Amino acid sequence: MSSGIGAVSTGHCHPTVVEAVRRQAGKVVHAQQNVFGAHEAMVDLYDKLSAVLPPSLDTYFLANSGAEAVDNAVKIARAATGRQNIIAFEGGFHGRTLGSMALTSSKTIYRQGFGPLIPGVHIAPYPYCLHCKAQVARGHAGYPSPAEQAATVAVACGGSSNGGKGAAPRDISCCGGPLESLEWMLATQTAPSDTAAVILEPILGEGGFLVPPPGFLQGLRKLCSEHGILLIADEVQAGAGRTGRWWGHQHWLSTPTGSHPQEGTIGLSLETVHGGGPGDSPDILVFAKGIASGYPLAGLAVRRELVPRDKMPPGTLGGTYGANAVACAAASATIEIINNEGLVQNAALRGAQLMAGLADLAAELPPGVIADIRGRGLMVGVEFGGGGGDSDASMPRHIPPHKGVASAITKACAARGMLLLTAGARECIRFLPPLTISEDEVRQALSVFRDACREVLLRK
Repeated sequence: MSSGIGAVSTGHCHPTVVEAVRRQAGKVVHAQQNVFGAHEAMVDLYDKLSAVLPPSLDTYFLANSGAEAVDNAVKIARAATGRQNIIAFEGGFHGRTLGSMALTSSKTIYRQGFGPLIPGVHIAPYPYCLHCKAQVARGHAGYPSPAEQAATVAVACGGSSNGGKGAAPRDISCCGGPLESLEWMLATQTAPSDTAAVILEPILGEGGFLVPPPGFLQGLRKLCSEHGILLIADEVQAGAGRTGRWWGHQHWLSTPTGSHPQEGTIGLSLETVHGGGPGDSPDILVFAKGIASGYPLAGLAVRRELVPRDKMPPGTLGGTYGANAVACAAASATIEIINNEGLVQNAALRGAQLMAGLADLAAELPPGVIADIRGRGLMVGVEFGGGGGDSDASMPRHIPPHKGVASAITKACAARGMLLLTAGARECIRFLPPLTISEDEVRQALSVFRDACREVLLRK
């Protein structure tokens, strides 16, 4: 249930990927993009990317890893705007290179001992609504229960809400504090005229699989547009069909993908799902991980006017192994598989099944032990608490659990033959299976997870 931290999106050794790699390896293994210019595998990949990316993002750069792509996105933003500062968000993970590390704050371990970091980076609060003081003061009245979260996801993908023990769908009611804090940051720390870009993961990955509350991404897009600040969507973990949309940001921003339908909408129009207008696309989109089924390929898509030759002449961006021919072939095959096998829709359906099963488990365990279930598609997080919760109105919704609970449960799952990863600095576990996962495999995973939770949490 980890799929190589989301990289093996089509499962291990999908025959279509295997054949594409085998065929390409017999032609050209590597034709360096700064020297050769283009090769057939690269051109074919660009054609396929144009069918699934927002149409406004019409210029591409390919690299090896998400961190490298993030670094180049920052370079483009600074060159295009003539500004130096970058705003990132608390809990974000953007990589471990010297540049991307400065943008990362999901855990101190990624930056500890490597300073000084690059200057010009400012970290803004992200809406971690479960732990928001405004929510705590209201007794979490504005925060949905695990069953309500599951019902919301089920209804969004065209199903019913009966998977959450009959709960009605309910979304987070946000206090608006994070956007206000960002506006205050622009007034006190980094002037808009000095700020090149804001970068964020549409759904926080390593930071705990946090889903933004309604209105947050729309408000962020509006704020960036008002000040001429570029918006960079880091879709390394949330992209390539992972969340039941081709790109994670499309749950909240109206950005259609090329010419290919959004299979995950299951009968809902883009206007119904997203709202907003045609100008909602990010200015730069970063992709990696699942785009090539485990082969080392990453990249970014950007509006053409942001990379003029006078500011970014040939040679400004590059790298020896970027756009490797075999990796490009794997990526083209991956896009074909995701589209032809309906994996965006499968991610939405299996994700709803997973969240419903986790909500049922939360109802079986003592109240508050599973404090939160969140996510979209097959990007699902579980946060543990110390109990209390809903059984007693006088008790807070979330009491901190014993440290190490999440890690202990992942070890108990591993002993039963299932791999899971923790996420973030709190006690969270993430489910990140291949997009090809079946209904029966989700059922098996829930059974294993239930047994592991009972062992660790109830000593049974």
